Amino acid sequence: MIHINEVAKQTKITVRTLRYYDQIGLLTASSKTEGGHRLYSEEDLKKLQYIQFLKGMGYSLQDIIGMLSDSKWNWSNSLKGQLGYIIEEHKRLKSIESSLRELINGIAIEGGDERLAVQKLIQLSNQNNKRMLTFKESMFNDKEMENWTKLPKMNGEDPDSMEWIALLGQIKRLMKEKDDPASSKVQNIIRRMLEKQAEEFKGDDDFMDKLWELRKSPKQSEMLGLYPIEKDILDFMERAFDIHIASRQDSPMQGGES
Repeated sequence: MIHINEVAKQTKITVRTLRYYDQIGLLTASSKTEGGHRLYSEEDLKKLQYIQFLKGMGYSLQDIIGMLSDSKWNWSNSLKGQLGYIIEEHKRLKSIESSLRELINGIAIEGGDERLAVQKLIQLSNQNNKRMLTFKESMFNDKEMENWTKLPKMNGEDPDSMEWIALLGQIKRLMKEKDDPASSKVQNIIRRMLEKQAEEFKGDDDFMDKLWELRKSPKQSEMLGLYPIEKDILDFMERAFDIHIASRQDSPMQGGES
């Protein structure tokens, strides 16, 4: 027989939990010491392993009591039901994970302003998904729809999405700090944005130009499900892009091509 303290040590289950299992009739100790301490047999330990295994699959203690005490328990139906529950719970948790990532990334864009990020994400969540898809398909051809899948995602954790979000957050911060669109800090960000655009969209300028025009329209941008960006920020970015492109055209290396 094994003392309750030794069982707790071996199984990493607290004495308090073992006592509770005994109280509810889930695992009753086979014997007790003269001092009243619970003693467990090898069979008790096997049953405890069984309990922890079922608990790890998400079953409640009350369910486990029924499973282990009812000889006519339908294990197949029970396991299928539990699997269905776990699948639905997985979907629910994935949805929560997606929302958390969106909020974290939204706060990054808004420079730590969680209220503004929440307001914008609520605005997006109120959109009708079917209507958004219909509008998107009406605006882009099949090739452009393929490019759409490459755009950064607010709920993404991939390096590209994270970098785009960081770059946008930096642009917004610099604009609030009254930086000039022609400043070296802003131009370095614009340069990196153009590099990423070239890397990911392989020079498909027509798609990017169309997307930018749609992005500048608050209504169309919302219909596409894009994260809302204020007009003054978009105007600031456009001026910065124009300055960057003009500087490239005026540089000596570009002179022969103009």
